[in-house]
Amino acid sequence: MVNETVKEIFELKKQKNAVILAHNYQREEIQNIADFVGDSLELSRKAVELECDIIVFCGVHFMAETASILNPEKTVLLPEIDAGCPMADMIDARKLTKWASQFPDTPVIAYVNTTAEVKALSYACCTSANAPEIVKAVPFEKILFVPDKNLADWVKRKVPEKEIIPWDGFCPTHHMIKKDDVIRSKELYPNALVVVHPECRPEVIDLADHVASTSGMVRFAKSSSAKEFLIGTETGLIYRLKKENPDKNFYPLKKTMICPNMKVTTLESVLTALRDMKHIIKVPEDIRLKAKEAIERMFTLYKPKN
Repeated sequence: MVNETVKEIFELKKQKNAVILAHNYQREEIQNIADFVGDSLELSRKAVELECDIIVFCGVHFMAETASILNPEKTVLLPEIDAGCPMADMIDARKLTKWASQFPDTPVIAYVNTTAEVKALSYACCTSANAPEIVKAVPFEKILFVPDKNLADWVKRKVPEKEIIPWDGFCPTHHMIKKDDVIRSKELYPNALVVVHPECRPEVIDLADHVASTSGMVRFAKSSSAKEFLIGTETGLIYRLKKENPDKNFYPLKKTMICPNMKVTTLESVLTALRDMKHIIKVPEDIRLKAKEAIERMFTLYKPKN
């Protein structure tokens, strides 16, 4: 049955000139059928380069929105319409407008893990990989940072000369890791390097050997001479890490680090999305243009060396 479903997905994909993008946290079988696996912005930018008519985004709602913002001429499908992001939902346009009014002339830097409406109200966007560089590059001494307070704390460490006022949001999956979890895991695997996401609590970051985005973790694992790693992010990434580094061992800092929203997408929902053209994610043009401006400013402010 699974093989038949996969076969039908590939046939429809070819017929409709579609591309399947899967976030690093997706189920193993979803990663296996994807044309590209990566982080949300990386995938959306990849879609810009592709000659396709349809983008099937296996991720959560804000990711499909970002793909729509950057690819307005393409049809973006989100297989599971209720796949949301609790952190992105912690702030909306109304809350941001009210909060920002308390800090006149202070620009908003929005993590890409936000809705299109929040991006549209922001000066620039950032990713977990480039947040310190973006904050350093903006021509302001004080900024508002939404929505992740843990990522904001990480940025403060890297850019102490700037005043950063964070929104009180967080990723429930990363926030669940505690200091004691790291200590216990290190006792079990004393030779393993601790690699954590900057969405983790400050006390967890204090104990890490390396802090990186999901894509950064993939690069670090490949380049490191270490053979064992304790991974502090959603467990879905471990499948990709093991697949690309078969000679190395990867262990989750906490086995319960599972994002329910990232796991709702199934082969059946991908098939339904392609067959029935559901669910189409289309950002209204007025919001899209403003959000795109914030994303493009990020690219202008920081150009990675590699």
